[in-house]
Amino acid sequence: MNPGTGSPGRRFTTGQVRFLKFVAVGGFAAALNFGSRIGFSTYFPFSIAIILAYLVGMGTAFVLNRLLVFHDSRGPVLVQASWFIAVNVFAVAQTLAISLLLARWLLPAMMWHWHPELLAHAAGVAVPVVTSYFGHKRFSFRNHADSTADRSSPPGRDSKTTLKKDTSR
Repeated sequence: MNPGTGSPGRRFTTGQVRFLKFVAVGGFAAALNFGSRIGFSTYFPFSIAIILAYLVGMGTAFVLNRLLVFHDSRGPVLVQASWFIAVNVFAVAQTLAISLLLARWLLPAMMWHWHPELLAHAAGVAVPVVTSYFGHKRFSFRNHADSTADRSSPPGRDSKTTLKKDTSR
């Protein structure tokens, strides 16, 4: 039992629930990407099918993240979509860099021979899950009203607030 709650088990914070939803949406979008590629391959060459399937997965991820994960975001859809694409381009670059670093240098240096590309790619895909979450939270789906505030000011103060000098001493 959690003290003071009367409920058994562990309670998740709002941020943890949001991250788990993000992972679930990403997994669903990836599965749709994979499955739609099989369907597209019936009508298109493999490379075109991959691109079309990627667009299906990315579009699905955007819509579901906007509706289910970052539903409190009130930014303009085109701005959100632009940032969503930018964050995903960064994620692809991360995936490629991490996968190549592991497969070409680190795993061989460790004398790892059992499916090094599979392991490297798995790690390369996993790392951007975290960075993409924070990228989408901070850029793609930020609360538009919050984004107009002066971020250099401390919380609770805007750039127009001035501090008065204490002259009582």
